[in-house]
Amino acid sequence: MACGFRRAIACQLSRVLNLPPENLITSISAVPISQKEEVADFQLSVDSLLEKDNDHSRPDIQVQAKRLAEKLRCDTVVSEISTGQRTVNFKINRELLTKTVLQQVIEDGSKYGLKSELFSGLPQKKIVVEFSSPNVAKKFHVGHLRSTIIGNFIANLKEALGHQVIRINYLGDWGMQFGLLGTGFQLFGYEEKLQSNPLQHLFEVYVQVNKEAADDKSVAKAAQEFFQRLELGDVQALSLWQKFRDLSIEEYIRVYKRLGVYFDEYSGESFYREKSQEVLKLLESKGLLLKTIKGTAVVDLSGNGDPSSICTVMRSDGTSLYATRSCSCYRSNGQV
Repeated sequence: MACGFRRAIACQLSRVLNLPPENLITSISAVPISQKEEVADFQLSVDSLLEKDNDHSRPDIQVQAKRLAEKLRCDTVVSEISTGQRTVNFKINRELLTKTVLQQVIEDGSKYGLKSELFSGLPQKKIVVEFSSPNVAKKFHVGHLRSTIIGNFIANLKEALGHQVIRINYLGDWGMQFGLLGTGFQLFGYEEKLQSNPLQHLFEVYVQVNKEAADDKSVAKAAQEFFQRLELGDVQALSLWQKFRDLSIEEYIRVYKRLGVYFDEYSGESFYREKSQEVLKLLESKGLLLKTIKGTAVVDLSGNGDPSSICTVMRSDGTSLYATRSCSCYRSNGQV
């Protein structure tokens, strides 16, 4: 639709400038919609029409724009012609615009806006869109909804333009919270409740075990040991964690189905649990890994001992943190 109007403007310009319409179309751009008074729908950049020379002062270009505008005439397509800063502006006949838009929407349906000749030469790419990313064993909330809607929009847009799109849901499925959750489920969990309403029951268990861990050091220690077992690959601990993860994803899929959202892959922090040790070894080999009195491992990001720039990458028991797994992810993607 917009290309039809752009071509009509280019045809009128070609008669005045004695240039082929094809040479002019790229110099005519749509004016972004604004809350201010509508001055134009399309504008022609006068700079793009002038030959390159050493004298491109603003007054000369403005004079050129005014002279060109005076030679043009309104017709059935263009209702107003004016000049702006180094541009000639065109306003489309509103009755024609409304009729054309409605007809095009009816004809194209969901493909409306994608038949533009501006997209004809667009190179096709493989594009990864990572979005939503809720935390396993926790309820889907409005913060995740925002990311989900925006990410799905971007994925749909790229796909509509002909790109190969891979939709990834990078879950928060690893960390000390699973030490707490695993311990909590062993103490307060019920299999029947887990199967009937997984996220609600896991949320209740998580709240309860956090309260217990705050008052009882033995519970906090048990949670720490459970996460350590996870990192070491303990079969029983991993089996319980996998159950939490699978049930959570099933619940999320129900939500996504209602929203019309789908994913090609469910990944997460857990994918990098083994690679985290490689990162720690790499940091140590480069002399960047520092051990503290408490037994934790840190990296001085400032290089001069600034306390505010110290990043902890390993707990005293050898387990990883979010920062460690993020570094593993970036390294795997070739970003570091």
